[in-house]
Amino acid sequence: ELSKGMQQKIQFITTVIHEPRLLIFDEPFSGFDPINTELLKREILELKKGGATIIFSTHNMSSVEELCDEITLINRSQVVLQGEVLKIREQYKKDLFRIKISSGKFPSSDNHYIVISEKEAFNGTEILLKKTDDIPINDLIVQLAEKFSLTAFEEILPSMNEIFIETVEREKTL
Repeated sequence: ELSKGMQQKIQFITTVIHEPRLLIFDEPFSGFDPINTELLKREILELKKGGATIIFSTHNMSSVEELCDEITLINRSQVVLQGEVLKIREQYKKDLFRIKISSGKFPSSDNHYIVISEKEAFNGTEILLKKTDDIPINDLIVQLAEKFSLTAFEEILPSMNEIFIETVEREKTL
């Protein structure tokens, strides 16, 4: 008579009440509303802090980014990617950066970058650019700061969802 979400809460509680050292979850957030999903994530992180090993089987890559240290991507029963989540995201980066300037006209390209997009944002202009050469990031920031009033500079790493799609698509062509 319980909803799917309530059934899963009870299953989760009965699973963790004995403080197991190894937990295996299959699509653990399926059927949960956003509030209960966040509650479950907090509990899983507490278990992790307590030393439990937690294994997920999931297609929810945003959960992987939030909760997992390591990942194994499996496609058609074959391991296609494995390693630490942060290292994998770093490995797949595309030299994309989001910057924000408070004023001034930003050139569409120069020797070090090309502008992918530019849009007005709260208190300035937000620019997405792709670095096109081997200039160190610190040097690029200094050059941009000399010309513009920078209010933000952020490297954009690909999401695990983007990496999953790219990896699986690449596997199809092999």
